[in-house]
Formats: sequence, structure tokens, C-alpha cells
Amino acid sequence: IQHKETNEQKLFKIASELLQTEKAYVARLNLLDQEFCSKLMDEANKGTFPVDVVKNIFSNISSINAFHSQFLLPDLEKRMGEWSSKPRIGDILQKLTPFLKMYAEYVKNFDKAMELLKQWTDLPNNTPLFYFIRRLQCFIILIQEVCGSLTLQHHMLEPVQRVPRYEMLLKDYLKKLPQDDPDRQDAEKSLQIIATAATHSNSAIRKSENLKKLLEIYEMLGEEEDIVHPSNEFIKEGHILKLAARNTSAMERYLFLFNNMLLYCVPKFSLGGPKYTVRTRIGIDGIRVLETTNEDYPHTFQVSGKERTLELQASSEQDKADWITAFQKTIEIFQQKNESFKNALKDVEEVSVTELGKRAPRWIRDNEVTMCMKCKEPFNALTRRRHHCRACGYVVCWKCSDNKAPLEYDSNKMNKVCRDCFSILTGEQVTEGKKKGILEIEAAQFSGSSIMCGFLQYCEKNKPWQKVWCVIPEKECLVLYLYGAPQDVKAQCTIPLLGYTVDDSARTADTPASFRLSQSKSVHNFAAETEELKQRWLKVIRVAVTGEMPECPQTNDSNTNMMDNNNTQEAAADSS
Repeated sequence: IQHKETNEQKLFKIASELLQTEKAYVARLNLLDQEFCSKLMDEANKGTFPVDVVKNIFSNISSINAFHSQFLLPDLEKRMGEWSSKPRIGDILQKLTPFLKMYAEYVKNFDKAMELLKQWTDLPNNTPLFYFIRRLQCFIILIQEVCGSLTLQHHMLEPVQRVPRYEMLLKDYLKKLPQDDPDRQDAEKSLQIIATAATHSNSAIRKSENLKKLLEIYEMLGEEEDIVHPSNEFIKEGHILKLAARNTSAMERYLFLFNNMLLYCVPKFSLGGPKYTVRTRIGIDGIRVLETTNEDYPHTFQVSGKERTLELQASSEQDKADWITAFQKTIEIFQQKNESFKNALKDVEEVSVTELGKRAPRWIRDNEVTMCMKCKEPFNALTRRRHHCRACGYVVCWKCSDNKAPLEYDSNKMNKVCRDCFSILTGEQVTEGKKKGILEIEAAQFSGSSIMCGFLQYCEKNKPWQKVWCVIPEKECLVLYLYGAPQDVKAQCTIPLLGYTVDDSARTADTPASFRLSQSKSVHNFAAETEELKQRWLKVIRVAVTGEMPECPQTNDSNTNMMDNNNTQEAAADSS
């Protein structure tokens, strides 16, 4: 016979749940503070990556951890031990309320932290921070059950979600608490303050839940698709059949719909949960959805985008209607936001040509654009950063802002401006040749304005050594270009230096004055003519691999550019 729980037992159960969830929460806080933040800070102090990056990612997590582990959790444990004589939690939770400001600071910084973490752990960039977090994460997973094989981003969601959890437990507690109970006044006062804080966190909670979903999808896609970003909002996912264009056979596929794109995926075999490979990424901009009829296949509809057109079959008429509705709502919201953005640009464009340069423009914010507003190339943290035209306020890449013109509002000082404004202000036309790929930039174009250039011996894997002309350009100082000769119009290869490990330790089989650049399984071997020349190269490369901007090294007898120019002239004479 099951006995019905008494009210006192229910209150004890809620208090016990509060204690157990607090223990688990403190374990996660300790993981964030002592394992991740503390060890990353130690590594940053060695110069591996900037200290400010770690501080801005983890915000005030140490203060939050100290309060919960040293004060709130011990008080709850003590209270549960004396519950028979003191059956109350309202007075303890009142101690929490003055410290809610810490959560306001953490929540306010959360979006910035996620964006910064993504920027510094972005797979294509292969930053030192990315590799250190990966190693740290794998080590923690091996030794601590609390990590639960989750990523750092997952753990950072915990403080954002904790305050609403207190609110839910307190509401449940008050429902069971008698009106005349001595703890009611304290519990109600605590709930009032905590509920206010939870309300302020609602926006961050929604963002955190969306981010959690993005992380799950990121893992399902084999951590290869760049989708974890605050601007990406998950809408809908599901199995679908794709009708082949030629024979109308149906193939199993999977769709992920976001506010700005559709990922068309192929399921792949996996023992560790569902995994998918992205076949096509279709932008919402310009996408159309049409209901279609097919005698052989019911419940079909068509998705037509700039990148691809798909004829799809849903599992039922209801499933088809749900997909079409989801697409239509997503397209409508996208168009509304796009229209608002165009209106904002229109405000900038309304500054008449006659006033251009005479008054300071309104700058378009960095987070309002993802690509250059002139050449439409997407921005990234390494080779294509954001710059503002000082005349019109547009956000452009360095190539499109590589012009200077005098601006009247700035006492006719020379300022960086975009190509269009340069033409208007100076009357000169900027000649724009055919866009070149990264390997198609001529060696001579870089050698004249380089931080470092010269001949080195080069060997990759088991291939024979060869003499190559190496250049680290001023404008792309984190990339090493390798040419066959100084006048070549196309590089043999490029090495993005960020994240590489530099090793110049002597080994018995090594060529004199040699050094190695390694990253994962990729190893590049170099050898200089002299030990002095090798040290000059290493001085520049060791700075570049950390993501900092290297300076042109000086030598004892002459400056670097003179030596490199001599090399260029000699090489040119040899080739002619």
C-alpha cells in the first residue's frame, strides 16, 4: 500500500532537491573556475594567447564560484542536517539575493564571451587557444565524471540557467508551505527578488537554449560546420525524402533550418548517436518554397535557393504543411530584418555627395554586417578584418579601404576611405583588376612590402629539399608564402602561421640552421644559409604563430629590407 506523502515530506523533498542540484552546480562552477579558467590563465601568462581573452570569456566566474562553494552550499548542507529542528530554506536563500548582481554581470557578458570563444577556437584558424582547450577538455573528461563529455560552451551555460532554477524551486516550495509557517515571509521575499533577476535573464536563457541546440547540431555535423554563432537561430529539423531529378527515386535526407540558412544533409552511419554530412548550405536570402504535386510521390514541395533547388517529400500532409509554414515564417522575418537593415543603410546613403567628407558619417556597427559592404567578401578574424570608411561609415575589408583622401571635417587630414568615396573625393578612378586567388598574388608584389623575405631550403614530409623564395607580407603578416622564385606570379603554397608550433632544437639528421613548423600531422621543414638568418626568421615567425603582428627584424650590420632587396635583385638577375 502506497502512503500519500505528507506536506512536511513534500517540503523536505523540495529542500533536498535544492541541495542536490546545488552540489552539482558547484561542481560545474569549480570545473569552469579551477580547471578551465585558472589553467587557461596560467597558459596565457606564458604568452601563448592574450590574458584579456581569458578574462573576457570567463567574466566573474571566480566570484560566483567562491560565493556558492564557500557560503551557500555549506549553509544548505548544515540546514539539511538539522531539518528536524529547523525545517526552512527561505532565510538561507535570502542570503543569495544581494549576490544576484554577480549573475547580472555574467549574463550581460555571455554573448560577448560566446563570440570571443568561437573566434579564438574557430577550427579553420587553428589557434593556440583552440588546441589548449581541446587538450584540457580531453584530460578533464578522462579524470572527471562531472565533465560529462560536454564542451566548454555547454558548461558556461550553467550560471545563466541557475537563477530561474531557484525561482522554480521556491515557487514549488511556497505552494506546499502553510500560510502561517514562520518561513513564509522569508521565502516570499526571496522569491520576489529572485523572480526579478530571473526575468532579466529570460532573454539570455532563450539565447542559451538556442546556443545549446546549435552546439548539439555542431556535434552531429562532426564539428566541421561553422554554425555556433549568436546570430544563428535554430528553427526546425527533421527527416525528409529528396526526389532525384532524373528518375524520381526518393533518397533519405535530413534538414536543419535556421533563421538565415538551410542545411541539406545526408545521414551517415555512427554508433554514437545521429551524425550527418552537409551536402548543401542554402541561404534564406532569395529562397522560395512552392507546393508541388507528384502522382507517384505524395506530400511533395520544392525549395529553390540561389545555391540549389530541391524537390522534397514529407512523411505526411501535416509534416509538409509544417515545413512550408516554417519556411514561410523564416523567409518573412528574414525579409523584414533585411528591409530594416536596408533602411539603416539608406540613412547613411542620404548624406549627399556634396557633403561627403564635410561631416562625420554614422558608422555602421561591426555586428550589423558579416561581409564587406563593397566587395561582398565575408569577414573573418584572420585575413579579412573589418575597417570603417571614414567618409561614408561603411564597414569594408582592408582591400576596399586601401585608399586615403583628405576629409574636411577632420581638418583635411588624410583618412582611410573606401574605393567609391575615394573616387568621389579625389576625382580619381581606382583601377580594379581581375580578382586573384590567394596563390595568384605575384611574389614581387609582396617582396617590396614585406616584413621578411628571402631564400630558404624547404622540405615537406619525405619529399626532397628545394630552394624556395619565402615571403611574410606586411598586409598578411600571419601567412607565409612560398614561391619557386622571386618573380613568380603564383605561390607554390601558403602556410597560415597562426597556431603552428615552432621547433628549432638540433637533431642528428638535421641540416644545419634548420627549424620546423608543425600543426597536427602537418610538418614543414626549413633551413637557412646561416644561423643568424635562421634566428631572424624565427623572431618573426614566433610572434606570428601567436596571432600577434610581427615587426621587421633588424640585423647587426644592415637592416632586413636591404638584405632582402639584395636577395631579390640577385635572384632576378639569375632568372633573367
